[in-house]
Amino acid sequence: MEAFASTASHVSHKWAPPADASDIVKSIHAMLHPRNIVLVGATDKPGNYAERIWNNLVKYKYAGGLFPINAKREAIWGVTCYKDFASLPEKPDHVLVLVPARFAVQVIRDAAAAGARSATIVTSGFSELQDEESQRLAVELKQAIKETGLAVTGPNCLGNLSAGENLFTNIDDRIVTMEPGAVAIAGQSGAIVMAIRQALEDRGVGVGYMVTTGNESGLETPDLMSYFAADPSIRVIVVYLEGVRNTKVFRDACKAARAAGKPVIALKLGASEGGRAAAMAHTGALAGSIETFDAISTREGVIRVRGLDELIETTECFVHADPPKGNRLAAVSLSGGKRGLLIDAFYSAGLNFAPLSPNASEQLAKMLGPGSIVGNPLDAGFAAVVDPSVYMKSIKIMIDDPDTDIVIIDAELPKAPHELRERNLRIVNEMAGQANKPVIYISAMSIGFTDFTKGLRKSLPNIAVMQGLDRAVGAIKSLIEYAGLRKEVPDIVSSSKASARAVLEKTLKAANGAAALDEVASKQLLKAYGIPISKEDVAQTAAEAVKIAKAIGFPVVAKVVSPDILHKSDIGGVVLNLANAAEVKKAFNDITARVKKLKGKPKLEGILIAQQVKADLELVVGASLDAEMGPVVLFGTGGVDIELMKDVALAGAPLDAAEARELIAKTKAGVKMKGYRGKPALHEPSAVKALVGLSNLMADANGRIASIDVNPFLINSKLGVAVDGLIVLNNAAANKAAGH
Repeated sequence: MEAFASTASHVSHKWAPPADASDIVKSIHAMLHPRNIVLVGATDKPGNYAERIWNNLVKYKYAGGLFPINAKREAIWGVTCYKDFASLPEKPDHVLVLVPARFAVQVIRDAAAAGARSATIVTSGFSELQDEESQRLAVELKQAIKETGLAVTGPNCLGNLSAGENLFTNIDDRIVTMEPGAVAIAGQSGAIVMAIRQALEDRGVGVGYMVTTGNESGLETPDLMSYFAADPSIRVIVVYLEGVRNTKVFRDACKAARAAGKPVIALKLGASEGGRAAAMAHTGALAGSIETFDAISTREGVIRVRGLDELIETTECFVHADPPKGNRLAAVSLSGGKRGLLIDAFYSAGLNFAPLSPNASEQLAKMLGPGSIVGNPLDAGFAAVVDPSVYMKSIKIMIDDPDTDIVIIDAELPKAPHELRERNLRIVNEMAGQANKPVIYISAMSIGFTDFTKGLRKSLPNIAVMQGLDRAVGAIKSLIEYAGLRKEVPDIVSSSKASARAVLEKTLKAANGAAALDEVASKQLLKAYGIPISKEDVAQTAAEAVKIAKAIGFPVVAKVVSPDILHKSDIGGVVLNLANAAEVKKAFNDITARVKKLKGKPKLEGILIAQQVKADLELVVGASLDAEMGPVVLFGTGGVDIELMKDVALAGAPLDAAEARELIAKTKAGVKMKGYRGKPALHEPSAVKALVGLSNLMADANGRIASIDVNPFLINSKLGVAVDGLIVLNNAAANKAAGH
């Protein structure tokens, strides 16, 4: 297959970033392809990091210059040891910092002054410790890196691998196959990154680069992602993320990888408490950081996995399988029981085995003979006992069938030489190389690879070989979903009007540091951003409430207006179905009395009298500011049972109308809106308008709004309106913008 051109021969050491490449890409290239390596803090104390790294560089025959520095030694490890950078026989290029933390900052400055282009700080003792001295050193180190402009990984990291250069500045003393491969790995945890590399090697998957970023005082994981996206030798990018520090840099790196057709397979650690701090509104409680990460990053080509085993299977799948043209699955098995397992696993994941084309079905029926069942998946076991050639012929028919997009073969690789199985595997590999679709072997459970298996696997580049049915199904589903993404992700920008932005600035200034806007102020701001709201007005007296109700038309709703009461229904602050003047007057007086009895004496700004809209469905639309990923928009089933139902979907902000419709379609509420069980379709344009308006508002607020909760948003076949609204402010950001 064409996609395997990059896996057949490593070109990284011959490739150089083009002139218009970013400075980050150019500097990382210098780090991973240095002219020489200098070890500052060289010592031959047994088992120390410096000696282990030196041994690896020698063992794997790094071809550039290798220079140890230690002012107290004239020779070490059988070679000359230099006192400082000035005494080196050539200008330093890549510097390994192995001295104690208190000396590291000066080493970085001296290295840059001597002409070095990059460094890896293996030394620990910085921001990972909580004492004052370590924190001070961390600040000084970050400043030195910024001022010198060096490309720096670390501190507190375990080194890197650049296979095309035979460069292994890592402490790992396990055997490494220094063969350039199509996978690049980066992440903060050296132990996890090294474990991923080892597991991939054990599966016969080559790793071209491995970078441990440690505390990330200089280069961060997204910087490495940008480099891997640019390097033509890399096909799949694997990252371990403990957090996203710079949302824009991360999203830009994801977009670069997506535009290059390279999936980013991410193992993301934990959920952010900051992402849940907006729980003053329902939306904040529903939008945890992991869900927000998925909502934003998936759109840009990131596949988040839940564990290391899943990461390995997904990487294997994407390395050896092109994204398919569709989701029509076909499978061949030699066991009726395993055929059943395949059906259960794929159907449970929402994937289906497609009907074969009439021609393929006819060929299989003729080959299998009278009385045979031709199905998909195909159980060829009985027929293969009579005629062993049936198995391979069945596979070929399914690969050649134009009505299949992915062909799955239920089998595992042999652990020892087996002439027939090896021959069949090589034939299928050749078929797959000529086919325009993925061909994937799946073993129902994990099978250990022997040295023979690993060698055989490397000789079969055109087929994916996966282990564990559930993990394999998840990876194949990710492959299908990745194929459905737009190749290039455009920068969506706010489409708001200047008048709306003016209302935003005026409203935030008037808030004067308040925790939240009251319902009236919230809905006026929502209205400015094109979100339809119900007819309503605020009454200060019972008589005024009756007058407003008559002007709107019965029935109406009465609701408390107070910036101190966020969830009105919890305190009896909402009365529905007011059909006449007497009921309106009573509701006004009852709500007022309830508020006066509350502890803390919340501020009462009046009673809102609003149009009661007849709704066919209650929705929630909202937004939240995630601590890591920025603004996110939410849509789903609303009402009082919102937390119980949790029928919600998320998307990054801002979004356009097309993305708003995609968001709606992900929910059960979206299914109902299309006209469920013969009911009329609901007014989708109003929901789309509300989502786009909310997303524009969050983008324009630029971090000054913590969350927006519109629940319920009532919708019927003719219209949709926001009948409630709560905007919670991000006080620090809002106060700064307002000049307080």
